[in-house]
Amino acid sequence: MAIAPYTASEIDAFRERGDAFNRDMLQEYYDHFAGFKETLDIEPIYEEYEDLTRLETAQRLEQAPTELWRFACEGFLGNLTRSHQAKAAEVEATLEARVDGESFPYRMLRVAMSNESDRGKRQRLDEERIRLMDEHLNPLYLDAYRIDRGAVRELNAPNYYELYKRFGFRLDELADECRAVLDDTEKLWEDEGDTLFRTRLGFGLNDAKPWDVGRLFRAPELDAQYPADKMLPALEATLTELGIDIRSQANVHLDLEVRPSKSPRAFCAPIEVPGKVMLVIQPIGGKDDWEALFHEAGHTEHYASTSDDLSMEGKRLGDNAVTEGWAMLMQHLVTEPAWLSRRLDVPNVDALGKDGAVSLLYFVRRYCAKLLYEIELFQVEDPTTVRSVYAELLSDALKIPVHPESYLDDVDGSFYVIGYLRSWAFEAQLRDFLRSEFGNEWFARREAGDLLRELWSVGQEPTADALLKDVTGAKLEMASVGDRIRERL
Repeated sequence: MAIAPYTASEIDAFRERGDAFNRDMLQEYYDHFAGFKETLDIEPIYEEYEDLTRLETAQRLEQAPTELWRFACEGFLGNLTRSHQAKAAEVEATLEARVDGESFPYRMLRVAMSNESDRGKRQRLDEERIRLMDEHLNPLYLDAYRIDRGAVRELNAPNYYELYKRFGFRLDELADECRAVLDDTEKLWEDEGDTLFRTRLGFGLNDAKPWDVGRLFRAPELDAQYPADKMLPALEATLTELGIDIRSQANVHLDLEVRPSKSPRAFCAPIEVPGKVMLVIQPIGGKDDWEALFHEAGHTEHYASTSDDLSMEGKRLGDNAVTEGWAMLMQHLVTEPAWLSRRLDVPNVDALGKDGAVSLLYFVRRYCAKLLYEIELFQVEDPTTVRSVYAELLSDALKIPVHPESYLDDVDGSFYVIGYLRSWAFEAQLRDFLRSEFGNEWFARREAGDLLRELWSVGQEPTADALLKDVTGAKLEMASVGDRIRERL
């Protein structure tokens, strides 16, 4: 018997419940990943909103706006693996590692590696991190994958990859663009990556190992240029020149404190949009902290400026490349020579600009390879068969060995990888437009701030492609990222 689609009034009720579900989940995620509690208690939330996550709900919403249908499908799948998500978070928060007689919280191992000058100890820290992940987390990830793999078929899709194509994700077209970016920048990365490793760590790209990468980008020699006590004032001053007083934004909350169980991965939690937006980083020192703070500030201002009149999907769902694009626009100021000259009294701003370009080159190549891998991963029956594919694709892109054990840990759900990839193109092309309209110091122009707030107010309603075309007339293209990198090199 055919399943009746939702009526307009039922869709409105779903939106209201969906907004409340998101609010409660993000509050729980904030409390846990900000280090206030060891457990991630999402199961009671799923139980309270179980009507949103039924298979029938997803099936009936197939004819509704695509973002609502996707939200319902993801809710259905997420509910089936909610215990796995909760257990994985608890394991991450409570696991301890012993290295050289010292004890390290699992979540602090990457931070410890980044701050460790002894290469041998970095290796031991990384080997212990990988051992713990493979022993305690991979079984959870693997079981959750298999549950999702079976459940996706109930959504009338043969696999996760095909489901997201039905949601309108242009995975194959973007994969082709990523292959072109990898081909176009391979020699560039080999040359620039080798130079950076030799300059900073004393050995070349061919000798680099996984435990060296965090230390490379931690770059403690740049701490003097990026002092901790100037970080927040620099953000505040930048926003002020754009016409934003972050201290007077009652809906914005900055969480910059160090906590042992706090996630090392900075994040923004838009608990209520636009009413309550949390910006969270775990400071580790230096340029990393600056980039994390400015990146999350981009997300924060976007959500905090979103119009309250938008639908739930306009506020919270939509194209993630949009909010990631605003985050990248702010983050890249930290290595923008014109911004550095205006905001910080540091020498060699061009060298810092080049450093930022090499860092961007590394991450763009990494995420291009991640997309190619995830397209394969989400079509196979048994993910253990592509462990070696993960290592091969990423090692070839980075010219650095990659741990095959990370084949599931290094995957963000919902093909979020394309949000990052397209955000870099969105940022590169929008930045060119801002410079053409307001000059190289666009970030110090109130008119530019007015335009940004106007664009932020539309939330996630338009796609990055549509927003870029509306503002600049240009088509979103990954090739623009390579052009942006070369400009600094």
